[in-house]
Amino acid sequence: MANTPRRVAVLGGTRIPFARANGAYTEAGNQQMLTAAMTALVDRFQLKGQKIGEVAAGAVIKHSRDWNLARECTLGSGLDPTTPAYDLQRACGTSLSAVAQLANRIAQGEIDCAIAGGADSASDIPLSYSPGLQRAVLSLARNKSWTGKVASIGHLRPRDLAPKAPGIAEPRTGLSMGQHCEEMAKEWAIGRREQDELAAASHKNAAAAWLSGFFQDLVVPFEDLQRDNNVRGDTSLEKLSSLKTAFDPSPAGTLTAGNSSPLTDGAACVLLASEEWASARKMPVQAYVTYTETAAVDFVGMSGTKEGMLMAPAYAVPRMLDRAGLKLQDFDVYEIHEAFAAQVLCTLKAWESDRYCKNRLGRNEPLGKIDRSKLNPKGSSVALGHPFAATGARIVATLAKQLAARGSGRGLISICAAGGMGVTAILEK
Repeated sequence: MANTPRRVAVLGGTRIPFARANGAYTEAGNQQMLTAAMTALVDRFQLKGQKIGEVAAGAVIKHSRDWNLARECTLGSGLDPTTPAYDLQRACGTSLSAVAQLANRIAQGEIDCAIAGGADSASDIPLSYSPGLQRAVLSLARNKSWTGKVASIGHLRPRDLAPKAPGIAEPRTGLSMGQHCEEMAKEWAIGRREQDELAAASHKNAAAAWLSGFFQDLVVPFEDLQRDNNVRGDTSLEKLSSLKTAFDPSPAGTLTAGNSSPLTDGAACVLLASEEWASARKMPVQAYVTYTETAAVDFVGMSGTKEGMLMAPAYAVPRMLDRAGLKLQDFDVYEIHEAFAAQVLCTLKAWESDRYCKNRLGRNEPLGKIDRSKLNPKGSSVALGHPFAATGARIVATLAKQLAARGSGRGLISICAAGGMGVTAILEK
């Protein structure tokens, strides 16, 4: 263990293009996508045949066959096969949680380098079946005799054969994340126009980043796809305002397919290391992971105080700022994951609210406003897409490259996650 924590460097990241669900990657699963992203990272940093400290990665939507996903992708990536790996899952915060865990191990001197990543396919979704069919299939596998096998399926009924349609509702409430966000938008009086404005800015920034070549070394082609296929550089407020609401059909509904992140397939990885490891290999440091934080809120109301389901970053960020001795305004770039435009706007409004900061966050004054021109300057999840477990690694790599291009600076990462959780981090150059 290191007596003094070492600085943890972000050396760079790679990802495959993010694709709208049921499109370009319909035939690709999590292992294939994550292996492609990891192999590209190994090739970029000339790590083929080398053993690194650890790999941590995960997926939210996961087949049982992917029970050892990170290890299988490591074995297929070109790394030395003695490189250890493990899976983790924290919904949309999965790969940022992987970054936090691995960064801590590097800081403490337990390992010198690591890869964090994530993948998700909204196209290759595991289907569930009735308990009756499950019992019959397991019994069929156990029985060796033909009579036993026949008996195993003898009690099946046609209704047992029907698959259960997949859903993304919260188990505690039965509501989808979009429905929860509609509740938040109403609570915070977030209008349709400001949501569409944020969505339009996300597409504009993402399109400009692609046009400028910013993503050239971050994104590697996969399955004949060269770039993210959800980005709409020609979108406008007029086009966005014409869309129907997606989660609340009443006149009060404001969330649409245009101001929400789409169901997406994709994978992303990022390489972390100690300064010493990077220096010995003459690898430039793009940025440093300096602080991370997690939080969770009671969005069910079990404690008597109900909170918006996607509001956990509103709590995590100020706690992290206090530990860092920083103010909300002390950043050059704000990378706030856009699960929904409304969710970003609710969080920003909460930080500006004197009442909320006093009553909910226990602060003497509001955190205040941020400079909106510094928000998601290369686009975010509304435009680029959101393969759940991959988004954190995508953001870390994007922010680190921006800070490296600036030559100095500080960036804030904020990611909301299902189950009322949030994961945040600070990168510095």
